[in-house]
Amino acid sequence: MTDTGKILDGVKVLDLSTFVTGGFCSVMLANQGAEVVKIEQPGYGDAVRHSGPPFIKGESPYYWSLNYGKKSLELDLKNPEAKAALYELVEEADVFIQNFRPGTAERLDVDHETLGEYNDDLVYLAISAFGQTGPWRERSGYDLLIQGMSGIMSVTGEGGRQPVKVGLPMTDLITAMWAAFGTMTALYRREQTGEGEYIDLGMLEATLPWLTKQAGMVFAGEETKRMGTKAPVLAPYQTFETKDGFINVCILNEKLWGELCEAIDRPDLPEDDRFEMNADRVDHLDELEAEIEETLAEHTTDEWIEIIAEDAGVPVGPVYEVEEALHNPQIDARGTVTEIEHPELGEIPVIEHPLRYEDAESGFDRAPPTLGEHNRDVFRELGYSDAEIDELADAGVFGSDDDER
Repeated sequence: MTDTGKILDGVKVLDLSTFVTGGFCSVMLANQGAEVVKIEQPGYGDAVRHSGPPFIKGESPYYWSLNYGKKSLELDLKNPEAKAALYELVEEADVFIQNFRPGTAERLDVDHETLGEYNDDLVYLAISAFGQTGPWRERSGYDLLIQGMSGIMSVTGEGGRQPVKVGLPMTDLITAMWAAFGTMTALYRREQTGEGEYIDLGMLEATLPWLTKQAGMVFAGEETKRMGTKAPVLAPYQTFETKDGFINVCILNEKLWGELCEAIDRPDLPEDDRFEMNADRVDHLDELEAEIEETLAEHTTDEWIEIIAEDAGVPVGPVYEVEEALHNPQIDARGTVTEIEHPELGEIPVIEHPLRYEDAESGFDRAPPTLGEHNRDVFRELGYSDAEIDELADAGVFGSDDDER
């Protein structure tokens, strides 16, 4: 394999996962140079391919975001010859990812113990909702369930109203990032010891460390609550309405408080006993909000950004729509949203990952694969001849002719 200058060049990953947790983990690895083979159900593929609308010429852009840089291989794991072919791939692999409910991998003969017979230095990653042990181990679980059970929804939204989930599949992505981190540390350990690793990762446990401030409040015997965009220990630290939109104001100390008040021409606020120190402002948060919002209603968001952020250097920012977040001067200057050539659709957009190394390369160099696009390529790389691959196809390894396309 040609050295690409990427940190994971030469690392081979087999990804049997579906949807987000495994998919975003392996797309992170692909971004760093790993060869990721996405093993999919013949004729249907990863369910995220069908997650939508919207679709663009039959393809889901949501699927793209989880699968740039990968190869797609259809394998019918109910077919003994397909399973034997998978074991050949395992022999050459470094990492194996699955997010089955506990017990499923054993039924499919792709559990850690079985695959260890073919590759004893494999890094095996098992992702599930609640982990491989415990009374809830066999329960299914998705992002919404974990957002509720992790406490996130209890502190998201406005007081006195229904709990709200974060608008992103947050716990899926949290779990995926732990998965990528765990894979990298296991590979590093293997470099030191020569030994493979089994990683048991549950979504619920993956999410709890992210509670940080809220967990700290519980440890201190305090009650957490929903506060909208407000913070329980800082003020003003929230969203305010302007003449034409919204603006986020982040004041973390008294110096910034004074600079904000000077920028918005409200020198009277720090002189008010209710607003002098942060603790005072937290205690009188409703009155403070009314005072600031009345002033901010005098100008547009863009005008306030120029006055407060650009001229005064105080941390404030607009509340962008997603399209604005993807296309603005900062993101454009950094080249974060680019395009990549798709084999059927031409140029499609790609959000590059943020790690920018001084002495290593990173980034996507391949579009998300069409279903089964690399069926033959993967086995050619194993040394199969075209005739032998034809035999695999005839044996139904890649699915039958009856599989829907």
